[in-house]
Amino acid sequence: MMENNNKFNRRRFLKNSLLAAGGIFIAPLIESCSDDFTGDTDTAPDGLKNAGFETGVASFDPGATNVIIWTRYSAGVDAELTWEISKNNTFSEVIRRGKANATIVNDFTVAVDIQNISSNTKFYYRFYNVKTKETSVVGETLTLPSKTDSVNEVKMAVVSCSNFPAGLFNVYGAIAQSDADVVVHLGDYIYEYAPGQYGTNPYTNQLGRAHQPAREILNLSDYRERYRQYRGDKNLQFLHQKKPFICVWDDHEFANDTYKSGAENHQPDEGDFQVRKMAAFQAYSEYIPLKTGKDLKIYRSFNFGNIVSLYMMDTRVIARDKQLEYSDYLDSAGNFNQVQFKADFLSTGRKLIGNEQMTWLGSQINADTAKWKVLGQQILMTKMMVPAELLMLLNQILAEIKKLGSAQPATMLALQNTITQLIIIKTRHKQQDPTLTPQEIARVTTTLPYNLDAWDGYFMEREQLYSILAGKNVIVLAGDTHNAWLGKLTNVQGTFIGTELACSSVSSPGLEGYLGITSDPAKAIELAQAFTLLIDDLDYANLYKRGYLHVKFTTGSSQAEWRFVDNIVSETYNTSTEKTYTIS
Repeated sequence: MMENNNKFNRRRFLKNSLLAAGGIFIAPLIESCSDDFTGDTDTAPDGLKNAGFETGVASFDPGATNVIIWTRYSAGVDAELTWEISKNNTFSEVIRRGKANATIVNDFTVAVDIQNISSNTKFYYRFYNVKTKETSVVGETLTLPSKTDSVNEVKMAVVSCSNFPAGLFNVYGAIAQSDADVVVHLGDYIYEYAPGQYGTNPYTNQLGRAHQPAREILNLSDYRERYRQYRGDKNLQFLHQKKPFICVWDDHEFANDTYKSGAENHQPDEGDFQVRKMAAFQAYSEYIPLKTGKDLKIYRSFNFGNIVSLYMMDTRVIARDKQLEYSDYLDSAGNFNQVQFKADFLSTGRKLIGNEQMTWLGSQINADTAKWKVLGQQILMTKMMVPAELLMLLNQILAEIKKLGSAQPATMLALQNTITQLIIIKTRHKQQDPTLTPQEIARVTTTLPYNLDAWDGYFMEREQLYSILAGKNVIVLAGDTHNAWLGKLTNVQGTFIGTELACSSVSSPGLEGYLGITSDPAKAIELAQAFTLLIDDLDYANLYKRGYLHVKFTTGSSQAEWRFVDNIVSETYNTSTEKTYTIS
């Protein structure tokens, strides 16, 4: 505890200054503070005014005895800031105080890793400039329970995919009002597109949501400006102020469909992809500081007492081999080369998370004593094997929309008829109807992966992962698709491995947007019902609502709730729970 009546302790001051100067680097300097800052230090001046911190405050990567606090000084000049963390919001119980420099080198962002503080405790923090008397808002954060703390439950809000031009971030506002302890963000925190591109809709301009800078972001300055725009959103800013985040990136923090050496949305005339990737990484780590060092290896673990171990993974940047594409297996006549596709699909050489991350995860989980082993990662892991003719129709609709602006009525009618027929056949097949013909059976048993960008495109490595996860209480969290899913994870022998809980998006349009049925929820509901019947491992889907996942873990069970907002175009919205699922 800080005592202001102590004599000035120069040695302690120098020690803390050296700790700060020699703190953990990633891209910005994360200053490391592990002692109570005692001595005759400056207390907060009278007359502080809220100014100079337009992007607010945030906290990240809480542990049992540490948390990272963050801000950005908006004045555009180098400045020495004071930070404080307290057990109350009046700052009469300050337990740590220190200095940090906001400089142009890191876009005036400041991140301080506060260490050796009490576990399972709520804290308040702020930043201020003594000279100008400018102060940030007061942030709220917490430390996680230790193994010796008595804790009955852990509550997480799981979220992903916030596209600024697609609509208001009401989902973030809903989470801020929830009882979640922490926010687990699974990526696509920003999008890289230019104005008028993906996510833009008739509401974008009237809501003032056009992307800035007004171009696709390619360099460090661009990425920084885009983060500043997103962090200026009042709902996101408020959520960061109220709750700590645990984050991983997905592809749009870099470019669409990123893999280790490129991306779908990176063209040769846009420069070297590795240069772009490192610029994106630096901006990310300035605005979302993580305790992982200064390289791209962001996989790491968090322990919530004896209830939950959370493993945050990277399925996108470190090791991912380029995604397979169905179009690469079609000849000029439109025939699908099944033999070559199968050979590539089942290749043991194709990687998604890579050997090093796989080894790390295995050693961590095998030594884990927590009740629930939870994987926080970006993409769907459930086997989404869709009848081939249905998948081809969906792809035809997407192609028509891309070429003509909308799907042809005949194609949409064919989709509806095909769904009806397949549901009837599948129901009869599950009932072992002996009158089904071999041709009818083939229609529902000839399947292809729904999305080759997901784990479905990396079949053999998923089986390797399942061998590590087998026999554990495993829950996998996923984002990326912009739709909500509940799936059971099964290996090639059909053995149950765990449960996957996938959240919808904050604002990014889902399958309903791709198929042009946003204005007709009935069609989205019909397609979701068809998916849950036709895809063996899928138990629930919502294909048209924006929302988040709330998961409550106890030593006895885990309860998942899919919560949705009723709109993203008005600041007035309602939140409701559509689906609840309990795992015991």
